Amino acid sequence: MKINKVDKILQVYNTQNIKKTELAKGNGKKDELKLSEKAIEFQNAVNSLKDIPDIRKDKVEKIKHEIKTGTYKVDGEKIVEKMMGNISFDKRA
Repeated sequence: MKINKVDKILQVYNTQNIKKTELAKGNGKKDELKLSEKAIEFQNAVNSLKDIPDIRKDKVEKIKHEIKTGTYKVDGEKIVEKMMGNISFDKRA
């Protein structure tokens, strides 16, 4: 008793009139991808952003040095300006 009928399945597969080479050839055209000018610009911008470091080491080292020497000064008005710039007030108030 044969449980596995692989031989019959292979016979059916082999008797089909599909020629693999004809399917692979197709109509002779190759797939082509054309990017718009905007897409190319976007891709260049993304690649440029990847090259920029996340941390500006020169600025960090300068601030570290100022903190160690005690010459680092914080301008409170600039901090308040930045904080208030991020808040959107209702103009009716």
